[in-house]
Amino acid sequence: MTTAKDLFVITLDHPGPEHAVGQGDLSLALAGAELIDLIGSGAVTVDGDRLVPGESPTLDDQLLGEAAERLTRQPPHERVEEWLWRRGQDLSAAYQAALEEDGELTRKRSGLLSFGKDVVEPVDTPGRRRAAARWEAQEPVLTALASAVGIGERSDETPGLGDEAVTAVVAAVHDAVMELEAVRQRRTIENSAFANLWRG
Repeated sequence: MTTAKDLFVITLDHPGPEHAVGQGDLSLALAGAELIDLIGSGAVTVDGDRLVPGESPTLDDQLLGEAAERLTRQPPHERVEEWLWRRGQDLSAAYQAALEEDGELTRKRSGLLSFGKDVVEPVDTPGRRRAAARWEAQEPVLTALASAVGIGERSDETPGLGDEAVTAVVAAVHDAVMELEAVRQRRTIENSAFANLWRG
């Protein structure tokens, strides 16, 4: 499986201490994970803060191949953060559907009642075991991306990544998730102020 798929599985196996990972946060991190795998395959390089597409390698994963096809090939090339927001649009839903189709996830009812909410959980597959092994080994890229969405120890530091381009992507993911949280908080404050206005 890809880093993005491993990350998705880890978010289900290790939910955050306070609440489930937000879909928007996860989508941004998945876009970053795709980008890191594309850097590793030679499909793209990072020049400053811009993504410069390289050759189009044959990629075994459909979603990763789709990500490579969506790279902006004409200059001025896209900034890393712009890629995260554009590619990240509803990306967690796309990964959930793909993993369910591949038999990596299953749905089950939560609660005692038969009409309880559907919950998605990983199936015990080689893919899940590989993701778990990367997590247990504290693989730097996976743990850094997971920390961005509140899994494991949240940290702005990105030690041990060993590559400037990968470090830049992980930092951009952390920044984008913080920006999304700031937007959420602003909306909450605005909604509260509006409700108080109507209450008089």
